[in-house]
Amino acid sequence: MTSTQSASPTVRRDLEGRTALVTGGAAGIGAAAATRLAEAGAHVVVLDRDGDAAAEVAGRIGGSSLVVDLTDADAIAAIDLEVDVLVNNAGIQHVAPIHEFDPQRWQLIQDLMLTAPFLLARRLLPGMYARGWGRLVHVSSVHGHRASPYKAAYVAAKHGLEGLSKVIAVEGAPHGVTSNTVCPGYVRTALVEGQIADQAREHGIAEDRVVDDVLLARTPVKRLVEPAEVADLVAWLCSPSAASVSGTAHLMEGAWTAL
Repeated sequence: MTSTQSASPTVRRDLEGRTALVTGGAAGIGAAAATRLAEAGAHVVVLDRDGDAAAEVAGRIGGSSLVVDLTDADAIAAIDLEVDVLVNNAGIQHVAPIHEFDPQRWQLIQDLMLTAPFLLARRLLPGMYARGWGRLVHVSSVHGHRASPYKAAYVAAKHGLEGLSKVIAVEGAPHGVTSNTVCPGYVRTALVEGQIADQAREHGIAEDRVVDDVLLARTPVKRLVEPAEVADLVAWLCSPSAASVSGTAHLMEGAWTAL
């Protein structure tokens, strides 16, 4: 049974007949967003470099999968899809002080988390414009608005993504296309879990102290964000209720930026 069949009757099927593309859709926030959009009625294309995991998620939600290396511009140009919803979610992290940050790693993060969303928008916007409807939701971060030490490439890419989203919103407005960012704090995903050892080393503390003493140190709400929470916000931004919401950033970071 797919999630489109088993969705709660309280879930509004606002995306019937629409096609959604979710990058990094094989796990974490991406998988949660793919599931939630399928529950809203969309046919979801789960894009990931992990083909087996993408196919598993797609099979579970009644969607389809696509294997693409988003750091390869030619591979993005070759995507043969017309979609109504684009969720730019794929991302990686690397923790190191700037004077030790590998330039190749810097470039990889920019290619994946900033250039790829630009290239995908460039590829898919003409079809949205022709149909007079489209939704772009970019999974940014609180780090699109705040800085943390040792995350130069990630913070720079997310700040860039915030700016890109606003330009898409302005250009897309006459065509019925909206563009917004979702900016969570630390989410319970493998990406966050993978930082713990690196953060412990850079800060000189034990790994079991990282979540409280580093990740949530500046967050009044002392818990990790759940992927399903992010997915619900993504789905709302694609709904008719959000038709006038564009060019905005939606922070869900436990009041971090309120301090």
